[in-house]
Amino acid sequence: MSLSGQHALVIGGGTGMGEAISLGLVEEGAKVAVAGRRQEKLESIAAKSKNILIHTVDVGDRPSVKALFDWASQTFDRRLDLLVNCAGINVPKRSMSELSPEDWDKVLNINATGAFNCMHYGLPLMRPHKNGLVINISSTSGKRAAPLGGVSYNASKFAMDALGTSANEDERENGIRVTTIFPGEVDTPILDDRPTPPSAEHRAKILKPKDIADMTIAIAKLPPLAHVPELIIKPIGQSFI
Repeated sequence: MSLSGQHALVIGGGTGMGEAISLGLVEEGAKVAVAGRRQEKLESIAAKSKNILIHTVDVGDRPSVKALFDWASQTFDRRLDLLVNCAGINVPKRSMSELSPEDWDKVLNINATGAFNCMHYGLPLMRPHKNGLVINISSTSGKRAAPLGGVSYNASKFAMDALGTSANEDERENGIRVTTIFPGEVDTPILDDRPTPPSAEHRAKILKPKDIADMTIAIAKLPPLAHVPELIIKPIGQSFI
């Protein structure tokens, strides 16, 4: 199915996987808006394509999210075809003994509540048209709670999985599909927040943002009756047991 002319909003699209997804959607002919916290990152991606619109948002702040979707409603004539939730954070001190309550709150607020906030305000732009697709970019940490992800990150990604599954059951009679993608290790800036950031050699052996973008776009191009509830993609060298 062609994405030409479809209205797409990518949250957390200023860097990493979100940036690759945004640029890929533009290449497919979609009308793309990109939202994120940092204006300079948004301006950087907008400079790469005249067909990208930008708007700042803090997904953990509900009034900020409402303002984004009010803008998107006006910009896209009250119709949203594709919502990609790609905003996410982690913290360096992530084991149970080191994780602070403040960092727990911050990670859950961005990764889990942030996705809920965006779906809460985004789905009303899909329901009247009986069509729409939400793609939540989670992590294999939402399938296997390994120490690498850490306590708060793992919990937030499991919550994102449950959010997508639950919302899909609620919304499928409205013609809305929700897909959760679970990437393994991807060479993005979030790796810099690990207690020990990976080496260049390690980064060379893991997935690249375009790998996730390609899968996201492939799902978006499926016909409206086809639904991929979830998809796991990881580098061949990463264990998944």
